[in-house]
Amino acid sequence: MKKIIVPVDFSEQSEFALEAAAQLADKHGAEIFALHMLELSDTLTNSDDALQQQQTTLYLKAAEKRFHNFLDKPYLKGIRLTPIIKHFKVFDEINDVAQKHQVDLVVMGSHGTDGLNEIFFGSNAEKVVRNSEIPVLVVKNRQQDLKMENIVFASDFKEESLAAFSKAKHFADSLSAKLDLVYINTPGNSFLSTQDAYHRINQFIAKVNVGLEVEIYCDYSVEEGIMNYSAANNADAIAISTHGRKGLTHFFMGSIGEDVANHSNLPVITFKI
Repeated sequence: MKKIIVPVDFSEQSEFALEAAAQLADKHGAEIFALHMLELSDTLTNSDDALQQQQTTLYLKAAEKRFHNFLDKPYLKGIRLTPIIKHFKVFDEINDVAQKHQVDLVVMGSHGTDGLNEIFFGSNAEKVVRNSEIPVLVVKNRQQDLKMENIVFASDFKEESLAAFSKAKHFADSLSAKLDLVYINTPGNSFLSTQDAYHRINQFIAKVNVGLEVEIYCDYSVEEGIMNYSAANNADAIAISTHGRKGLTHFFMGSIGEDVANHSNLPVITFKI
């Protein structure tokens, strides 16, 4: 791991993410790209009006000063840090920055969301998870001593999850972490017998051509199962794939990866399928 993006909106959550990224950067000699996305309108940035241009310039200077002050943290001393300011709050721009600088990971702070607010608005972290082409590490609170030694990877072990598993294994290997694999078995239409579950898992293992051990864990829902299994096994973080669904498909079908990222108190790393 050599390069990390941290989206910064000056919130307490983005400071949690910045501090977590600093710990990773310090351990692995990585560079941090702190990204602040302004919410300027096209009217302001493209206006020919002299007064509006002056207001825009003053706004940009104020934002740059606030950004500079926000990044003046003791835990960032000695770490390579590149601040980047974008004029618009467009989450796809994170992918552009990641591709341009060949970034390995996004670290995002989140307070999570619940109820109707979650259904209709979601959180910024959820939007980043949905749009990011590279792994996203979501943290909810300050990580005094961020450990990535035991990472639970939960999967349905279908063929479409092969790419996400490969990314998760590469990520774990880059941190010298153990990847603890689990299949969550739930009641209802998705229930599999132990024999059927292991048949699917063995087919998956044969395709990745890596010796793996997978545990089957039963719970009432996939989300609860992932979090309960992770707590029972003293996991440092949860790794999970996400479809990155958007629009009505996301509204009606949702994403287990985004739900876990929203609700888990452990750090969650998502890998897009």
